[in-house]
Amino acid sequence: MATKNSAQRVIDAPAGEIFDFLSNPDRHAETDGSGMVVSADKAERITTVGQVFTMNMTKEDGDYQTRNEVFAVQENKVIGWKNLKNVTAEVSVGAKWLYELESVDADHTRVTLTYDRSEIEDEAVRSMSEKFDDEFLERSLDSVAAAVAGS
Repeated sequence: MATKNSAQRVIDAPAGEIFDFLSNPDRHAETDGSGMVVSADKAERITTVGQVFTMNMTKEDGDYQTRNEVFAVQENKVIGWKNLKNVTAEVSVGAKWLYELESVDADHTRVTLTYDRSEIEDEAVRSMSEKFDDEFLERSLDSVAAAVAGS
């Protein structure tokens, strides 16, 4: 199984608008096609590497929270975070989400979304992470496009 999946799409919005949307954890549920992301719990706008934020999550066996750490941020160009831990179950995760933004012109941005599971050590977590394939990431980018168009 691949340790990384990715998708790319041109979104009809300037890079600044897309970055503004992605850097706001309060809006992350709008990018999630899995239905797992519920809301931000303890989260400020993402501005620096090392920043930590907590998300409220849900899945078939109940609600939980994740602690995430920003590993990449460059305004209007790149933003990424690592899901460090399911703090409710005390399970280390290690999955990374990375968005790379490239301006095509003033009103269009090529967005590449990469999901990296290479640091996931727990077998159950790794197995669950396999649903985040290229097709899932494509749907997530569709959701980003729809959310930015509607904001």
